[in-house]
Amino acid sequence: MDKSASKPVWIASVIQDAPVAFDLPRTLEKVDALAAQAASRGADLVVFPEAFVGGYPKGHAFGSYVGGRSDAGRDAYREYWESAIDVPGPCVDALAQTAGRHGVHLVIGVIERSGGTLYCCVLFFGPDGSYLGKHRKLMPTGAERLIWGYGDGSTLPVMDTALGKLGAVICWENYMPMMRTAMYAKGIQIYCAPTADSRPSWVASMQHIAVEGRCYVLASNQFLKRSDFPEGYVNAFGDDPDTVIQAGGSCIVDPFGQILAGPVFGESAMLTAEIDLRNITRGKFDFDVTGHYSRPDIFRLTVDERRQAPVTVLPSISGNETKYEEPTQ
Repeated sequence: MDKSASKPVWIASVIQDAPVAFDLPRTLEKVDALAAQAASRGADLVVFPEAFVGGYPKGHAFGSYVGGRSDAGRDAYREYWESAIDVPGPCVDALAQTAGRHGVHLVIGVIERSGGTLYCCVLFFGPDGSYLGKHRKLMPTGAERLIWGYGDGSTLPVMDTALGKLGAVICWENYMPMMRTAMYAKGIQIYCAPTADSRPSWVASMQHIAVEGRCYVLASNQFLKRSDFPEGYVNAFGDDPDTVIQAGGSCIVDPFGQILAGPVFGESAMLTAEIDLRNITRGKFDFDVTGHYSRPDIFRLTVDERRQAPVTVLPSISGNETKYEEPTQ
């Protein structure tokens, strides 16, 4: 894509809100309503939190302990799997229609199901209603590994868009220095960071990444209360409906580490800021981490972007070959 085709100045919106837990149709309706609201404020890009579609089951242990799982936990996983989405699939089509209806680029965290495995993903959509691609989280954190599988290097896109080079790194992937370096090497300009981390230290990390990558960082987190989950939801936080389970902390940061919007804690919010891509080049004048400030004679990173298939079928010795198509998921 010709760099001159990018809009140098445009508007980004970051959503801090909660989905309708385990209710996919109503969650998609909420996504549409929030995207419409952002578009009414002039947004060209709308970023939603990690696991907004499909849900982030914070505090749930899924009946798991070292050496065993409970029947109730297995049922909880089944219910969670049923609220996840197929990629591609009808819900992806609905999200694409939302992006097209409101004329926005849409970046949104979803829970993807593929076979019996769930993946924490980010999906990308264009303002014409096109589905642009996905990123699967490489490393689920802590107990997330009970319920989510691992992504691989085949879904690490940085996409050329009319807004600039757009990509996403999910939650604690942002603490993986080599992953950040891979994104910087691809020239990322709009660095989306959907997350479930609402600690105040998260904001400092976003500022560091913005300065390190000389990019705009858009961090989006949910604001969750116990009342956002159904009665009987088993969790570590109790049953008081006013208990804050996830406090937010969303923010927008420029390439010099200046906070343009947020952080907001303790409430739902929609953050909006002007993005001026010319600031990226201004910042790289004195620091380009994979350019003039790198030392490839000392430090080098190798990234394997091949899809890691669990089953590979080789031709039979007899010559009776069966054509094998690798899955696209």
